[in-house]
Amino acid sequence: MAAALIGGLYSKISNNVKINVIDLNSEVLRSLEQCFGVTTATEIDGTIKNSEVIILAVKPQQMREVATQLRSQLTDQLVLSIAAGVRISDLARWLGGYDTIVRCMPNMPALIGQGISGMVATEKTSLARRNTADSILRAVGSTVWVENEEKIDAITAVSGSGPAYVFYFIEAIQQAAQELGLNEEQSAELVKATFIGAAQLAVQSSESVYSLRKKITSKNGTTYAALRSMEISGLKKDIIAAVKSAAIRGHELSFELGENE
Repeated sequence: MAAALIGGLYSKISNNVKINVIDLNSEVLRSLEQCFGVTTATEIDGTIKNSEVIILAVKPQQMREVATQLRSQLTDQLVLSIAAGVRISDLARWLGGYDTIVRCMPNMPALIGQGISGMVATEKTSLARRNTADSILRAVGSTVWVENEEKIDAITAVSGSGPAYVFYFIEAIQQAAQELGLNEEQSAELVKATFIGAAQLAVQSSESVYSLRKKITSKNGTTYAALRSMEISGLKKDIIAAVKSAAIRGHELSFELGENE
């Protein structure tokens, strides 16, 4: 995700804006240097005090250690966290009480500039800082702001995990296509194009997705037969339950990551 953000920002920021990347993996750093001309380091040092924005794109389990190392370098920077499951209150505590923080939940399509990020800020974070955070995440897609952090669990379940649900559904339809006699290449091409086209139609049309679905579904036709089978099997109910399960797990993880002080 960090590489996606760097790539998105690289094509949009002005020449006087510098990106410095800190990572333990020297091979990753060399690759980023070659691709985007960023400056790099393998450890946090005093140069970070001159930064306007600090983006924490580390694994959730590493956040406490990184934040502890970072706290002495904080002056007046905006801290932007994209670590799943890490509550702002925990991050602020690990940062020594520092709370100019925006928490973000991006998703995998950010890798191709088509992501969407849920975002929430602390009360102390000014509108100007929120706009800065928004412009950074918009380098890899669109953004949705929420008024409280509790809704980030819902965003994680819907859009953070959502691409996996789509891939799962694509897998299932591709398998059905092959069982109906189409080869692997034909199945993949047909299903992927169908998903892209349907998604774009949903975005561009002024009609609701319900209305669009009804237009395809003729009484006793082929689409009707498929949707009727899904209704009988309780597929919609199962999907809703699955997404809620993801939200519950996200809530649980935030407490697990923040406990054992």
